[in-house]
Amino acid sequence: MTDPTPPNADRTLALRVVTMPRETNQYGTIFGGVILSYIDQAGFVEARTHGNHRWVTASIDRVDFHAPVHLGDIVSFYTSTQRTGTKSVTVKVCVEAERYESQQTVAVTEAAITLVSVNADGKPIPFDSPASV
Repeated sequence: MTDPTPPNADRTLALRVVTMPRETNQYGTIFGGVILSYIDQAGFVEARTHGNHRWVTASIDRVDFHAPVHLGDIVSFYTSTQRTGTKSVTVKVCVEAERYESQQTVAVTEAAITLVSVNADGKPIPFDSPASV
């Protein structure tokens, strides 16, 4: 069995999921949009480490799909903060799949996502301000 501890200490395990039949396309692999949804969630988990706010996705700057994700794979989403502004955070998300049959771990996707802290009215606020949830 593979060790779920990331080899890079600068990143954090934000999310782990098991892929299910409802997420597959006609080729038996997971839809890219499903992976994007999990990337969005993982980015949120990382952003919350910078402040207890409402965080919204401003952009997904780049997504690179390196390998497919298969039915039954355990998919891990590792995050690291790449840049902080006063109201936004840019997060790198590295996605790895542990293959169901071989238990081999494969890097499958990378993305950069920017999230903004907002108040209840949806207006951007500095993330070092008091909690806004």
